[in-house]
Amino acid sequence: MLRSYLPAIVFLLLGAGVGAAFTTLNSVLGPKRQIEHKADPYECGLPSEIKQGFRFGISFYLIAMLFILFDIEVLFLYPVAVQLRAFGSFALVETIVFIALLFVAFVYVWRRGALEWR
Repeated sequence: MLRSYLPAIVFLLLGAGVGAAFTTLNSVLGPKRQIEHKADPYECGLPSEIKQGFRFGISFYLIAMLFILFDIEVLFLYPVAVQLRAFGSFALVETIVFIALLFVAFVYVWRRGALEWR
């Protein structure tokens, strides 16, 4: 039993060893001085105007979570679309029901005002 897992265990140990070695070498051989200018945040090559205490509103997180949720749900349609002939008409009906439920959820979220930026 252990013999079948031996290559995977060796691979994990080698990967962890190389990672630890590079981290140690970086902390030992790397530069130690702190440059204040390099620590300043910037975006697209320009200095950031955002203060350090800036907080995003809940709308940003809500829209991001909804995007991920709907994006992953649509991702589940891809395997069915690739093998639709092999699955038959049952998969087509199930896919239509899935899309209808997805649309109902989208309309519900839209009507509740979750997609409006405040």
